[in-house]
Amino acid sequence: MNPIKRGIFSPKPIDRLGLIALITAIGTSAVGTIWAIYLESILKNPSYVGFLVSFFAVIAFVAYFFLIPIIEKHNKVWLFAISLFLYALSYYSFSRTSNLYFVIFLGMFLSVIASLRITCLGIIVRDKSKDKCVSENEGIIYTSLNIAWLVGPLIAGFVASKYGILRVFTFASIAVFIALILFESFRMRDYPNRKKVDKNVFKIFVEFLRKKERAMSYILGTAINFWWVLIYIYMPIYIVEKNGFGDLVVSYFLAAVIVPLVLSEYSFGKLASKIGFRKIFIYGYALIVTCAIAAFFFDNIYVIMPILVLSSFGAAMIEPTTEAYFFDIIDKQQRDKYYPIYSTSIDSGHFFANMLAAILLLFLPFKFIFLFFGIAMLCFMIVASRIRNVIESRRS
Repeated sequence: MNPIKRGIFSPKPIDRLGLIALITAIGTSAVGTIWAIYLESILKNPSYVGFLVSFFAVIAFVAYFFLIPIIEKHNKVWLFAISLFLYALSYYSFSRTSNLYFVIFLGMFLSVIASLRITCLGIIVRDKSKDKCVSENEGIIYTSLNIAWLVGPLIAGFVASKYGILRVFTFASIAVFIALILFESFRMRDYPNRKKVDKNVFKIFVEFLRKKERAMSYILGTAINFWWVLIYIYMPIYIVEKNGFGDLVVSYFLAAVIVPLVLSEYSFGKLASKIGFRKIFIYGYALIVTCAIAAFFFDNIYVIMPILVLSSFGAAMIEPTTEAYFFDIIDKQQRDKYYPIYSTSIDSGHFFANMLAAILLLFLPFKFIFLFFGIAMLCFMIVASRIRNVIESRRS
Protein backbone atom coordinates (compact mmCIF):
# COMPACT_ATOMS: atom_id res chain seq x y z
CA MET A 1 0.00 0.00 0.00
CA ASN A 2 1.13 3.53 -0.81
CA PRO A 3 2.52 5.00 2.46
CA ILE A 4 1.19 8.45 1.53
CA LYS A 5 -2.34 7.05 1.18
CA ARG A 6 -1.96 5.29 4.51
CA GLY A 7 -1.18 8.70 6.03
CA ILE A 8 2.38 7.94 7.15
CA PHE A 9 3.80 10.84 5.13
CA SER A 10 0.56 12.79 4.73
CA PRO A 11 1.09 16.33 6.03
CA LYS A 12 -1.44 17.96 8.31
CA PRO A 13 -3.59 20.77 6.84
CA ILE A 14 -1.60 23.36 8.78
CA ASP A 15 1.66 22.01 7.32
CA ARG A 16 0.20 22.19 3.83
CA LEU A 17 -0.89 25.76 4.42
CA GLY A 18 2.59 26.53 5.72
CA LEU A 19 4.06 25.24 2.45
CA ILE A 20 1.66 27.36 0.38
CA ALA A 21 2.46 30.40 2.53
CA LEU A 22 6.18 29.72 2.06
CA ILE A 23 6.10 29.56 -1.74
CA THR A 24 3.71 32.50 -2.09
CA ALA A 25 5.78 34.63 0.26
CA ILE A 26 8.98 33.91 -1.64
CA GLY A 27 7.34 35.72 -4.54
CA THR A 28 5.79 38.55 -2.52
CA SER A 29 8.98 39.08 -0.49
CA ALA A 30 11.03 39.33 -3.66
CA VAL A 31 8.75 42.15 -4.79
CA GLY A 32 8.74 43.65 -1.29
CA THR A 33 12.53 43.88 -1.42
CA ILE A 34 12.62 46.11 -4.49
CA TRP A 35 9.18 47.79 -4.18
CA ALA A 36 10.30 51.01 -2.48
CA ILE A 37 13.38 51.31 -4.72
CA TYR A 38 11.23 50.64 -7.79
CA LEU A 39 8.73 53.35 -6.83
CA GLU A 40 11.51 55.79 -5.91
CA SER A 41 13.10 55.28 -9.33
CA ILE A 42 9.83 56.47 -10.86
CA LEU A 43 8.84 59.19 -8.37
CA LYS A 44 12.37 60.47 -7.54
CA ASN A 45 11.44 61.45 -3.96
CA PRO A 46 11.18 59.35 -0.73
CA SER A 47 8.24 61.43 0.53
CA TYR A 48 6.31 60.80 -2.68
CA VAL A 49 6.93 57.09 -2.24
CA GLY A 50 5.46 57.29 1.26
CA PHE A 51 2.39 59.16 0.02
CA LEU A 52 1.78 56.67 -2.82
CA VAL A 53 2.15 53.63 -0.56
CA SER A 54 -0.25 55.33 1.89
CA PHE A 55 -2.73 55.71 -0.97
CA PHE A 56 -2.45 52.00 -1.77
CA ALA A 57 -3.07 51.26 1.93
CA VAL A 58 -6.27 53.31 1.82
CA ILE A 59 -7.46 51.32 -1.21
CA ALA A 60 -6.75 48.05 0.62
CA PHE A 61 -8.53 49.31 3.75
CA VAL A 62 -11.67 50.29 1.82
CA ALA A 63 -11.57 46.99 -0.09
CA TYR A 64 -12.06 45.01 3.11
CA PHE A 65 -15.48 46.57 3.61
CA PHE A 66 -16.65 45.36 0.21
CA LEU A 67 -15.02 41.95 0.67
CA ILE A 68 -16.50 41.13 4.09
CA PRO A 69 -19.94 39.98 2.80
CA ILE A 70 -18.24 37.98 0.03
CA ILE A 71 -15.79 36.26 2.38
CA GLU A 72 -18.43 35.57 5.02
CA LYS A 73 -20.81 34.03 2.49
CA HIS A 74 -18.55 32.16 0.09
CA ASN A 75 -15.95 29.40 0.08
CA LYS A 76 -12.68 30.76 1.53
CA VAL A 77 -10.58 28.06 -0.17
CA TRP A 78 -11.95 29.02 -3.59
CA LEU A 79 -11.50 32.74 -2.91
CA PHE A 80 -7.91 32.18 -1.78
CA ALA A 81 -7.14 30.30 -5.01
CA ILE A 82 -8.63 33.14 -7.07
CA SER A 83 -6.48 35.65 -5.17
CA LEU A 84 -3.31 33.67 -5.96
CA PHE A 85 -4.17 33.59 -9.66
CA LEU A 86 -4.78 37.36 -9.77
CA TYR A 87 -1.58 37.97 -7.80
CA ALA A 88 0.45 36.03 -10.37
CA LEU A 89 -1.25 37.89 -13.21
CA SER A 90 -0.61 41.29 -11.58
CA TYR A 91 3.06 40.59 -10.99
CA TYR A 92 3.48 39.53 -14.60
CA SER A 93 1.85 42.79 -15.70
CA PHE A 94 4.28 44.79 -13.55
CA SER A 95 7.16 43.08 -15.35
CA ARG A 96 5.99 44.51 -18.68
CA THR A 97 6.01 48.25 -17.92
CA SER A 98 7.24 51.11 -15.71
CA ASN A 99 4.59 53.61 -16.80
CA LEU A 100 3.56 55.62 -13.73
CA TYR A 101 -0.19 55.58 -14.38
CA PHE A 102 -0.23 51.86 -15.14
CA VAL A 103 1.84 51.19 -12.01
CA ILE A 104 -0.67 53.16 -9.91
CA PHE A 105 -3.59 51.26 -11.44
CA LEU A 106 -1.90 47.88 -10.87
CA GLY A 107 -0.95 48.90 -7.33
CA MET A 108 -4.60 49.72 -6.58
CA PHE A 109 -5.78 46.41 -8.03
CA LEU A 110 -3.13 44.43 -6.17
CA SER A 111 -4.07 46.18 -2.91
CA VAL A 112 -7.61 44.81 -3.23
CA ILE A 113 -6.40 41.29 -4.05
CA ALA A 114 -3.95 41.38 -1.13
CA SER A 115 -6.85 42.12 1.22
CA LEU A 116 -8.69 39.07 -0.09
CA ARG A 117 -5.64 36.77 0.08
CA ILE A 118 -4.57 37.73 3.59
CA THR A 119 -8.07 37.47 5.05
CA CYS A 120 -8.89 34.11 3.48
CA LEU A 121 -5.59 32.54 4.53
CA GLY A 122 -6.00 33.77 8.11
CA ILE A 123 -9.49 32.29 8.43
CA ILE A 124 -8.48 28.98 6.81
CA VAL A 125 -5.55 28.64 9.25
CA ARG A 126 -7.79 29.34 12.23
CA ASP A 127 -10.43 26.88 10.99
CA LYS A 128 -7.79 24.14 10.84
CA SER A 129 -6.53 24.87 14.39
CA LYS A 130 -7.72 23.59 17.76
CA ASP A 131 -8.37 26.29 20.36
CA LYS A 132 -5.32 25.41 22.46
CA CYS A 133 -3.03 25.34 19.41
CA VAL A 134 -3.84 28.69 17.85
CA SER A 135 -0.62 30.52 18.76
CA GLU A 136 1.48 27.43 17.96
CA ASN A 137 -0.09 27.07 14.51
CA GLU A 138 0.24 30.79 13.89
CA GLY A 139 3.91 30.27 14.74
CA ILE A 140 4.16 27.56 12.07
CA ILE A 141 2.64 29.83 9.42
CA TYR A 142 4.75 32.81 10.38
CA THR A 143 7.89 30.68 10.46
CA SER A 144 7.10 29.60 6.90
CA LEU A 145 6.58 33.23 5.92
CA ASN A 146 9.81 34.27 7.58
CA ILE A 147 11.84 31.59 5.82
CA ALA A 148 10.39 32.95 2.58
CA TRP A 149 11.30 36.49 3.59
CA LEU A 150 14.84 35.24 4.20
CA VAL A 151 15.13 33.56 0.79
CA GLY A 152 13.05 36.00 -1.29
CA PRO A 153 15.19 39.11 -0.74
CA LEU A 154 18.37 37.21 -1.62
CA ILE A 155 16.80 36.01 -4.87
CA ALA A 156 15.47 39.50 -5.59
CA GLY A 157 18.88 41.05 -5.02
CA PHE A 158 20.53 38.58 -7.40
CA VAL A 159 17.86 38.93 -10.10
CA ALA A 160 17.75 42.74 -9.86
CA SER A 161 21.52 43.15 -10.05
CA LYS A 162 21.90 40.61 -12.86
CA TYR A 163 18.79 41.18 -15.01
CA GLY A 164 17.10 44.35 -13.72
CA ILE A 165 14.27 45.16 -11.30
CA LEU A 166 11.45 44.28 -13.71
CA ARG A 167 12.61 40.67 -13.89
CA VAL A 168 11.96 40.37 -10.14
CA PHE A 169 8.25 40.73 -10.92
CA THR A 170 8.54 37.91 -13.47
CA PHE A 171 10.12 35.64 -10.88
CA ALA A 172 7.43 36.54 -8.32
CA SER A 173 4.68 35.75 -10.81
CA ILE A 174 6.11 32.27 -11.41
CA ALA A 175 6.48 31.57 -7.67
CA VAL A 176 2.87 32.53 -6.89
CA PHE A 177 1.58 30.48 -9.83
CA ILE A 178 3.45 27.41 -8.52
CA ALA A 179 1.84 28.00 -5.12
CA LEU A 180 -1.58 28.10 -6.80
CA ILE A 181 -1.02 24.77 -8.59
CA LEU A 182 0.14 23.15 -5.35
CA PHE A 183 -2.77 24.57 -3.36
CA GLU A 184 -5.25 23.22 -5.90
CA SER A 185 -3.62 19.78 -5.69
CA PHE A 186 -4.25 19.64 -1.91
CA ARG A 187 -8.05 19.84 -2.47
CA MET A 188 -8.80 21.52 0.85
CA ARG A 189 -12.42 21.96 1.87
CA ASP A 190 -14.36 24.83 3.34
CA TYR A 191 -17.99 25.07 4.29
CA PRO A 192 -19.26 28.59 3.59
CA ASN A 193 -21.79 30.28 5.81
CA ARG A 194 -25.29 29.81 4.41
CA LYS A 195 -26.95 32.03 6.96
CA LYS A 196 -28.07 35.57 6.23
CA VAL A 197 -25.06 37.87 6.03
CA ASP A 198 -25.13 41.36 7.52
CA LYS A 199 -24.12 43.62 4.62
CA ASN A 200 -23.96 46.79 6.71
CA VAL A 201 -20.18 46.73 6.93
CA PHE A 202 -19.83 50.10 8.65
CA LYS A 203 -22.15 48.84 11.37
CA ILE A 204 -19.96 45.72 11.79
CA PHE A 205 -16.83 47.88 12.02
CA VAL A 206 -18.33 50.10 14.74
CA GLU A 207 -19.65 47.02 16.55
CA PHE A 208 -16.18 45.46 16.40
CA LEU A 209 -14.46 48.48 17.93
CA ARG A 210 -17.13 49.01 20.58
CA LYS A 211 -15.73 46.21 22.73
CA LYS A 212 -12.49 47.27 24.43
CA GLU A 213 -10.69 43.93 23.96
CA ARG A 214 -11.35 43.88 20.24
CA ALA A 215 -10.34 47.53 19.85
CA MET A 216 -7.05 46.91 21.64
CA SER A 217 -6.34 43.84 19.50
CA TYR A 218 -6.89 46.05 16.44
CA ILE A 219 -4.42 48.65 17.72
CA LEU A 220 -1.83 45.94 18.34
CA GLY A 221 -2.44 44.54 14.86
CA THR A 222 -1.70 48.01 13.53
CA ALA A 223 1.51 48.24 15.56
CA ILE A 224 3.63 45.50 14.00
CA ASN A 225 2.64 46.58 10.48
CA PHE A 226 3.49 50.16 11.43
CA TRP A 227 7.00 48.97 12.34
CA TRP A 228 7.57 47.02 9.10
CA VAL A 229 7.12 50.22 7.10
CA LEU A 230 10.44 51.47 8.50
CA ILE A 231 12.17 48.22 7.55
CA TYR A 232 10.68 47.60 4.09
CA ILE A 233 9.91 51.06 2.74
CA TYR A 234 12.26 53.60 4.29
CA MET A 235 15.35 51.53 5.03
CA PRO A 236 15.81 50.39 1.39
CA ILE A 237 15.58 54.03 0.30
CA TYR A 238 17.98 55.04 3.08
CA ILE A 239 20.48 52.35 2.05
CA VAL A 240 20.36 53.10 -1.69
CA GLU A 241 19.64 56.81 -1.98
CA LYS A 242 21.25 58.18 1.19
CA ASN A 243 24.27 55.88 1.40
CA GLY A 244 24.89 54.97 -2.25
CA PHE A 245 24.68 51.17 -1.94
CA GLY A 246 23.08 48.88 -4.52
CA ASP A 247 20.16 46.47 -4.56
CA LEU A 248 22.30 43.61 -3.25
CA VAL A 249 23.00 45.41 0.04
CA VAL A 250 19.26 45.98 0.48
CA SER A 251 18.60 42.28 -0.11
CA TYR A 252 21.29 41.26 2.40
CA PHE A 253 19.87 43.62 5.01
CA LEU A 254 16.26 42.46 4.55
CA ALA A 255 17.36 38.83 4.67
CA ALA A 256 19.32 39.48 7.87
CA VAL A 257 16.30 41.17 9.45
CA ILE A 258 14.35 37.96 9.04
CA VAL A 259 16.93 35.63 10.60
CA PRO A 260 15.87 36.38 14.24
CA LEU A 261 12.23 35.75 13.30
CA VAL A 262 13.05 32.43 11.65
CA LEU A 263 15.09 31.33 14.66
CA SER A 264 12.69 32.39 17.41
CA GLU A 265 9.16 33.19 16.23
CA TYR A 266 7.81 29.65 16.63
CA SER A 267 9.37 29.39 20.11
CA PHE A 268 7.92 32.73 21.16
CA GLY A 269 4.52 31.61 19.90
CA LYS A 270 4.68 28.56 22.18
CA LEU A 271 6.02 30.66 25.06
CA ALA A 272 3.09 33.07 24.73
CA SER A 273 0.66 30.20 25.20
CA LYS A 274 2.35 29.41 28.53
CA ILE A 275 3.11 32.80 30.09
CA GLY A 276 0.37 34.86 28.45
CA PHE A 277 0.22 37.43 25.68
CA ARG A 278 0.67 40.58 27.74
CA LYS A 279 4.17 39.70 28.98
CA ILE A 280 5.44 38.62 25.58
CA PHE A 281 4.07 41.79 23.99
CA ILE A 282 5.75 44.07 26.54
CA TYR A 283 9.13 42.36 26.12
CA GLY A 284 8.88 42.58 22.33
CA TYR A 285 7.88 46.24 22.17
CA ALA A 286 10.52 47.23 24.73
CA LEU A 287 13.27 45.74 22.57
CA ILE A 288 11.98 47.43 19.40
CA VAL A 289 11.69 50.82 21.13
CA THR A 290 15.23 50.54 22.48
CA CYS A 291 16.68 49.65 19.06
CA ALA A 292 14.79 52.34 17.15
CA ILE A 293 15.82 55.12 19.52
CA ALA A 294 19.41 53.83 19.59
CA ALA A 295 19.53 53.98 15.77
CA PHE A 296 18.63 57.67 15.92
CA PHE A 297 21.89 58.47 17.73
CA PHE A 298 24.12 56.92 15.05
CA ASP A 299 24.99 58.15 11.56
CA ASN A 300 26.98 55.09 10.49
CA ILE A 301 24.86 52.77 8.34
CA TYR A 302 27.06 49.83 9.39
CA VAL A 303 25.91 50.40 12.99
CA ILE A 304 22.26 51.18 12.21
CA MET A 305 21.66 48.02 10.17
CA PRO A 306 22.79 45.56 12.90
CA ILE A 307 20.72 47.45 15.49
CA LEU A 308 17.59 47.03 13.36
CA VAL A 309 18.41 43.36 12.78
CA LEU A 310 18.53 42.94 16.58
CA SER A 311 15.09 44.59 16.85
CA SER A 312 13.64 41.65 14.92
CA PHE A 313 13.85 39.51 18.05
CA GLY A 314 11.28 41.92 19.47
CA ALA A 315 9.17 41.62 16.33
CA ALA A 316 9.36 37.82 16.66
CA MET A 317 7.67 38.09 20.06
CA ILE A 318 4.88 40.23 18.63
CA GLU A 319 4.05 39.17 15.07
CA PRO A 320 2.51 35.67 15.42
CA THR A 321 1.10 36.26 18.90
CA THR A 322 -0.82 39.39 17.90
CA GLU A 323 -3.13 37.52 15.53
CA ALA A 324 -3.37 34.55 17.91
CA TYR A 325 -4.51 36.95 20.65
CA PHE A 326 -7.27 38.27 18.40
CA PHE A 327 -8.57 34.77 17.67
CA ASP A 328 -8.49 33.92 21.37
CA ILE A 329 -10.75 36.82 22.40
CA ILE A 330 -13.54 36.23 19.86
CA ASP A 331 -16.10 33.44 19.56
CA LYS A 332 -15.80 30.90 16.77
CA GLN A 333 -19.12 32.09 15.36
CA GLN A 334 -17.73 35.63 14.99
CA ARG A 335 -14.59 34.60 13.10
CA ASP A 336 -15.79 35.14 9.53
CA LYS A 337 -17.57 38.33 10.53
CA TYR A 338 -14.78 40.07 12.42
CA TYR A 339 -11.51 38.77 10.96
CA PRO A 340 -11.79 40.89 7.79
CA ILE A 341 -12.29 43.92 10.04
CA TYR A 342 -9.25 42.96 12.09
CA SER A 343 -7.24 42.47 8.89
CA THR A 344 -7.67 46.15 8.03
CA SER A 345 -5.20 46.79 10.85
CA ILE A 346 -2.48 45.81 8.34
CA ASP A 347 -3.42 48.69 6.08
CA SER A 348 -4.07 51.05 8.96
CA GLY A 349 -0.50 50.46 10.11
CA HIS A 350 0.87 50.92 6.60
CA PHE A 351 -1.17 54.07 5.99
CA PHE A 352 -0.35 55.92 9.19
CA ALA A 353 3.33 54.94 9.19
CA ASN A 354 3.88 55.89 5.55
CA MET A 355 1.85 59.08 5.70
CA LEU A 356 3.33 60.42 8.94
CA ALA A 357 6.88 59.47 7.96
CA ALA A 358 6.45 61.07 4.53
CA ILE A 359 5.24 64.32 6.13
CA LEU A 360 8.13 64.22 8.61
CA LEU A 361 10.66 63.89 5.78
CA LEU A 362 9.35 67.09 4.21
CA PHE A 363 10.66 69.05 7.20
CA LEU A 364 13.34 67.02 9.02
CA PRO A 365 16.48 65.03 8.10
CA PHE A 366 16.09 61.31 7.40
CA LYS A 367 17.58 60.21 10.75
CA PHE A 368 14.50 61.53 12.60
CA ILE A 369 12.60 58.62 11.06
CA PHE A 370 14.17 56.34 13.68
CA LEU A 371 13.13 58.56 16.58
CA PHE A 372 9.60 58.82 15.19
CA PHE A 373 9.19 55.04 14.95
CA GLY A 374 10.71 54.54 18.41
CA ILE A 375 8.20 56.91 20.04
CA ALA A 376 5.32 55.35 18.11
CA MET A 377 6.25 51.83 19.25
CA LEU A 378 6.50 53.08 22.84
CA CYS A 379 2.87 54.19 22.58
CA PHE A 380 1.90 50.74 21.29
CA MET A 381 3.77 49.13 24.20
CA ILE A 382 1.64 51.13 26.66
CA VAL A 383 -1.50 49.77 24.97
CA ALA A 384 -0.11 46.20 25.14
CA SER A 385 0.53 46.55 28.87
CA ARG A 386 -3.21 47.05 29.45
CA ILE A 387 -4.65 44.00 27.68
CA ARG A 388 -6.10 40.97 29.45
CA ASN A 389 -3.38 38.34 29.88
CA VAL A 390 -4.84 35.36 27.99
CA ILE A 391 -2.97 32.08 28.68
CA GLU A 392 -3.84 29.42 26.09
CA SER A 393 -2.23 26.49 27.95
CA ARG A 394 -4.92 26.73 30.62
CA ARG A 395 -7.68 26.24 28.08
CA SER A 396 -9.16 22.89 27.15
